[in-house]
Amino acid sequence: MTLLLPLAYSIGDPAGVGPELAAAAWAMRADEALPPFFVVGSARVIEEAARRRGLSVPVCAVKAPDEVAGCFADALPVLDLDDLPYDPGTPDDAGASLALNALATATGLVRSGAAAALVTGPVAKSRLARVGFYHPGQTEFVAEACGISPENAVMMLAGPSLRVVPITVHVALRDVPDLLTAELIRNRAAITAAALIRDYGIAAPRLAVAGLNPHAGEDGRMGSEDTEIVAPAVALLREAGIDAFGPLPPDTMFHAEARAGYDVAICMYHDQALIPLKALDFDAGVNVTLGLPIVRTSPDHGTAFGIAGTGTARVGPTIAALRMAGDCARRRLGQ
Repeated sequence: MTLLLPLAYSIGDPAGVGPELAAAAWAMRADEALPPFFVVGSARVIEEAARRRGLSVPVCAVKAPDEVAGCFADALPVLDLDDLPYDPGTPDDAGASLALNALATATGLVRSGAAAALVTGPVAKSRLARVGFYHPGQTEFVAEACGISPENAVMMLAGPSLRVVPITVHVALRDVPDLLTAELIRNRAAITAAALIRDYGIAAPRLAVAGLNPHAGEDGRMGSEDTEIVAPAVALLREAGIDAFGPLPPDTMFHAEARAGYDVAICMYHDQALIPLKALDFDAGVNVTLGLPIVRTSPDHGTAFGIAGTGTARVGPTIAALRMAGDCARRRLGQ
């Protein structure tokens, strides 16, 4: 894959699995045909994380993204922000500060046009809160940095078998019915359709919209939300020329034959979307933020402090996040 600009990978929490997975992905760059990327974070952490994983990964310190092309083939480029010691599985405030600095720096480089896309390593939000991070997560931080309202930054989880978008995300299940509106569903589904056209090259996206209740409410016998909220949202999408259909019974949407009939499943809440995605594509799931002026992806897993430094963390999601970021960036840049 050829990209004129490299991808920026923010290191995430240095005590988590992000550093070793960045190193492992670079070690597999040729076999996986990965686009050039550089780590924003700590050269020392990357070197020691690679060594702990048993990898021979030389590091090349860079001061700007335009230096990446000259060394990526032979070494992992790192924009060095802090000379922290590597202490896997032991998060602290210094590591959280590095994670926040790396996220802000990498986001700024992509926004300025110096890097092609942003890939974010996993962070611990509770740790970030201790050092002044007031956003619910990295998605909201990146959206604000790009001047986008959090309501217009849509989370899509994508894998080889399935793409899903949860309309409501990190909220209690009991709160979901009160948060759902036809306008919210219409807005997030429309952003999804536009992103599938622009970033994924799907000329006419097909959106399967899940019902909220069992059997999509069964004509109101098991809740009125599907007839009063979800169905009107689907009608609004179709009026706008978007190929949306539903509400569909959620329990019959995700088998192979059903999946062949759509490009993305629009789901009403977190687990309705993420359970089938992780069941089908656990090692290749990517978190993508839609609706931004930049491309942003992330591996679909957390910091995994419990296994950091043991060499057992799976590199598949990181490779998938890098590859997807490169694919989307190439489409946006017309390369």
